[in-house]
Parts: sequence; structure tokens; C-alpha cells
Amino acid sequence: MSYVMPQDFVSQMVATGEKKLFTSTRDTLIRSFMGAALLTMGAALAVTISTTTGNPLLGAVFFPIGFIMLYLMGYDLLTGVFTMVPFAVLARRPGATWRGVWRTWGLVFCGNFAGALTVAVLMAITLTYGFSTPPGEIGQALGAIGESRTVGYAEHGAAGMLTLFVRGVLCNWMVSTGVVAFLMSKDTISKAIAMWMPVFLFFYLGFEHSVVNMFLFPSGLLLGGDFTLVDYLVWNELPTVLGNLVGGLVFVGLPLYLTHYRTRPERLRVGPEGPGEPVKAAAEDRFSTPVG
Repeated sequence: MSYVMPQDFVSQMVATGEKKLFTSTRDTLIRSFMGAALLTMGAALAVTISTTTGNPLLGAVFFPIGFIMLYLMGYDLLTGVFTMVPFAVLARRPGATWRGVWRTWGLVFCGNFAGALTVAVLMAITLTYGFSTPPGEIGQALGAIGESRTVGYAEHGAAGMLTLFVRGVLCNWMVSTGVVAFLMSKDTISKAIAMWMPVFLFFYLGFEHSVVNMFLFPSGLLLGGDFTLVDYLVWNELPTVLGNLVGGLVFVGLPLYLTHYRTRPERLRVGPEGPGEPVKAAAEDRFSTPVG
């Protein structure tokens, strides 16, 4: 299986962020709509497997299917653009501005929400025969998820809000690692395996993903979950979005960017005969001469 060195895939990460920053409004909305739709179909699969088998581990194993497919098809998630897009500005790419970053984040959020909500409505229809029958076991499980991860946090007050935020941070630490993993290889099998590992971890540990929640909570409301739209927004979606932003940018994007793109000169080597010259390639100052 192929492997791309960190210096190379981080340069590609910056180039990818630049490309997404200048993608047209129409294409950004289409790609983010379809990205959320595929991701949340994977979430529906995972909930179905976990509920019918009683084994959450098995559900987590299959959840990354949607994630892998959406990136192989060139679609977008808010969690990924949180990590990628800002580096077009930091790398001083021509025309890249923070206003453009906010525009891209906003468009992807809207597209993701529309895609996830569409799947939530379609799944609610299939689970209730067009809302003509009460939800079955899987529908009840979706409603229970919505209650436990909104009202459940609210019961703990500030401590619950902190926990929710931290779970959002941890989530996108893993998910954005999976996004970057797409760039770590050149063949499809290698990409799929590399992306699967961190995404499986996040889902099984129960961290909070803003786009997955755009499906889970609306579907829970449609299927009779005992919580409100305000509960969902205040006690899940908005803190999760903020946590996802911090997790992807601070724990994935910035460390890779600083240590593999804008590296500092290597320390001088000291041998038996005194100080020597550092290896030229390793000593390249990428701050003054950025790659890509």
C-alpha cells in the first residue's frame, strides 16, 4: 500500500484548503449537501446495527462507510473545512482572506444541515410507513439518543456544557485526522483503511460530531423524542460546532502545519570534530520559503 510523507501531504492539505476556499457557491452547497447525506446514511446504518444486534462496537465498525465514500467522491463536511480552509490564509495564498474562510464555513454548514435533515426526514418516513404507524425499535433508539444527548447534558448544567464542548473537541481531533488521512496515500484501499481508524474511534467513544447530530436530533424529534428544538440547538449543536472547530484546528491542522510546512532550521550537529553543518533539506526554513 502507498504512503505519502508528512511534508508532502501537509503541502497538499494547504492546497486543498485553498481550492475549497475558492470553490463556487453552487458547487460548495452541492458537495456539502451530498457529504452530509452520505455521512448520515452511515450513522443510520450504525444505529440500526447497534440496535438490532445489541452490540455498539459492531455499529461503530461500519459507521465509517459513509465517511469514506463521501471523501472518495470529493464531497465536504464542516468538520473537514474547519481544519483545511484556514491554512490558505496562513500560507498567504493570493486572494485568501478570513472573510472567505467564514463564507466557506457558513456555506458548508448550510449544505450539511440540508443534507442531514433530508436523510432524517426520509429515514423517519421509512421507519413509520409515512408517519402512519408508531416508530419501531430503531425509531425509538433514535429518539432516546436525542433525549440523552440534550436533556442529559442540561441536567448537569455548566458541567454538562463543558463535557459537551470537550466531546466536540475530541471528536474533530479524530475526524480531522481521518480527513487528513485521505491525503496520506495514493491508492483507494490505503485511503479507506487510514480514514477508517480514527473515525471508528470517535464513534465508538461517543464523541459529538456536529454533522452527524444534524441527522440524529431532527430524526429523534420526528420520531417522538422527548426534547425540543431549542434543547437540540443550545444543548448540543452549537457547543458541538464550537468544539469541532477547536478540535480540528488546534489539535490537527496547526500541529501539522507548523511542524511539516513552516518548519524551523535543524539544530547543528556536533560530532567528535566539532559542530557540523545540518542536512540542507532538513534545514530548509519553510516559513520563509513555503512548500506548494
